[in-house]
Amino acid sequence: MEKNALTPAKELPACPVETTLTLISDKWKVLILRDLMPGTKRFGELKKSIGHVTQKVLTSQLRQMEQSGLVNRKVYPEVPPRVEYTLTDLGYSLKPILDSMQNWGEQYKASLSQSGARNPD
Repeated sequence: MEKNALTPAKELPACPVETTLTLISDKWKVLILRDLMPGTKRFGELKKSIGHVTQKVLTSQLRQMEQSGLVNRKVYPEVPPRVEYTLTDLGYSLKPILDSMQNWGEQYKASLSQSGARNPD
């Protein structure tokens, strides 16, 4: 992807945390990142691995991530067309954030089961 196609820095929030959230704040984007970390996937593979996301939403999220420079999209000139998605180096650089989210989620679940905490519903 061409560098000039990315969002200009002047249009991003001043706060670095807010900038990161702007790029990956949607639930589906984080799951797309998670599922592309091991390597390239086709659209159908992503849709299946993510779960209850609609085709329209997944397409929209992938386009936004492509525009942000997080994902590369490659279309093969076949019939029917084959489209593959791969994280860019910038996308892969989010791995420590996803690893931290996974670790925190595991610790949180463990703390709930150890304390016998229940939902307040």
